[in-house]
Amino acid sequence: MGCDINCGLITGAVIGAVLVVFGGILVPVGDMLIEKTETVLEEGTTAFKNWVKTDTHVYRQFWIFDVQNPEDMAVHSNKIKVKQRGPYTYRVRYLAKENITQDPETHTVSFLQPNGAIFEPSLSVGTEDDTFTILNLAVAAVPHLYPNSFVQGILNSFIKKSKSSIMACFRSNFFLYVFLQYNNTADGVYKVFNGKDDISKVAIIDTYKGKKHLSYWASYCDMINGTDAASFPPFIEKTQVLQFFSSDICRSIYAVFSAEMYLKGIPVYRFVLPSLAFASPLQNPDNHCFCTEKLFSKNCTLYGVLDIGKCKGGKPVYISLPHFLHASPEIAEPIEGLSPNEEEHSTYLDVEPITGFTLQFAKRLQINILVTPARRIESLKHLQQNYLVPILWLNETATIGDEKAAMFTDQVTGKINLLRLIQITLWSTGTVMFVAFMIAYCACQVMC
Repeated sequence: MGCDINCGLITGAVIGAVLVVFGGILVPVGDMLIEKTETVLEEGTTAFKNWVKTDTHVYRQFWIFDVQNPEDMAVHSNKIKVKQRGPYTYRVRYLAKENITQDPETHTVSFLQPNGAIFEPSLSVGTEDDTFTILNLAVAAVPHLYPNSFVQGILNSFIKKSKSSIMACFRSNFFLYVFLQYNNTADGVYKVFNGKDDISKVAIIDTYKGKKHLSYWASYCDMINGTDAASFPPFIEKTQVLQFFSSDICRSIYAVFSAEMYLKGIPVYRFVLPSLAFASPLQNPDNHCFCTEKLFSKNCTLYGVLDIGKCKGGKPVYISLPHFLHASPEIAEPIEGLSPNEEEHSTYLDVEPITGFTLQFAKRLQINILVTPARRIESLKHLQQNYLVPILWLNETATIGDEKAAMFTDQVTGKINLLRLIQITLWSTGTVMFVAFMIAYCACQVMC
């Protein structure tokens, strides 16, 4: 009789232990389910379907810095007064990826990303025919593209004949000019890892235009790192630094964890672009190879802007965060009408941590042109200082739709939550059974 009781108690304890083990096994099983059915870039997965063509509407909003005192700036070299006008909104990234080719040997997939933009009047404050006064890009670029004074003198005669000034009034064709080199083109070729052999590499860019480096920067700054920010390898940790490459800014960059939040019922981690990303080498020594210009940057001591002229054909193009957020005060000092703030002008990514999918983002940047005095150019000879003139800033943004969020919850987070519920049930039931039966067994042994 006592043996039967002891055997029954031991059996109960063993069953409890087995339940705990099964609960533990569900962790790698769940991870494998996510890896193989959701995040690998191959036909049939959730990731691949959304990767080929996103169902989420992606918008690119523009705000133009309309110059209010063009004559004063040209003649007296006064402060430039600007007024922000916008947004003017376009739908972008609505075209499916092209020339998709899987390589089973390297576990990569290559593709082209076609470019296109559709104006959205209902999301805009005006029309594409609105008039703006902005910097004359052609005149401003002359000293940078043609440093020889003799050549500048010849070009100055053409500039005078055309009656061009340092400021240009765009009527009905500004956005045509902006998108002239965008529509009907393609970005790439990209080659990214599909994750079949190593899920920790999924969506990470292997090569861009057949190269692993950009040829714009020195040392490690020239490397192509991370993904395109549309997704990241699964199982994101808050301590991670998310690296991604953007052809718009001609470099790889990164985001750091900021907050945990819910997006339409889905838990996400918000990662933000830190101020150190555009810091001077004095503030962030890792940025030393991004400083390619010594004069305007005052020997690389100014911060908050990046010279990308080398990847723009030598044109004096600088990028920054909108309204010179996190930039040296002296850069914005000659410009009136700027109001930088974190909420409107910072860049962020809201990433679902288990799958690594970016469910909401706002990528914000500002396009600026460096204007320098030039004695041989009539329109520039009266300038008394260098100006970094803001032209426009843009916000490329998207948020997962309600229907897509419900589907994501059902197909992805629903499965995860079910697995976790089963896991917790097995763990708790098994633990209670094991402890209870072991206590009973020990008590029985003492009584005997």
